[in-house]
Amino acid sequence: MSYVIAGKAIKNEYLALGTIFAAVGAAVVSSGGSKKSSSTIPPIAETVKSESKEEADFIQQFVAEAEKEEKKH
Repeated sequence: MSYVIAGKAIKNEYLALGTIFAAVGAAVVSSGGSKKSSSTIPPIAETVKSESKEEADFIQQFVAEAEKEEKKH
């Protein structure tokens, strides 16, 4: 069996192959593109704002130790 498209007889096999290739091509094109970095949040140690230098040092040290513990797990 065949279909008449634009005045020409086109077999079912060609229509099926065209549909499959179009679907696969659309999937490949939509999955492409630039990949964004996963670490969009700035590190906490760099964004610490405190009233005294001593407090800032303590917070940065605490965060550094917490990050080390997190890397172990």
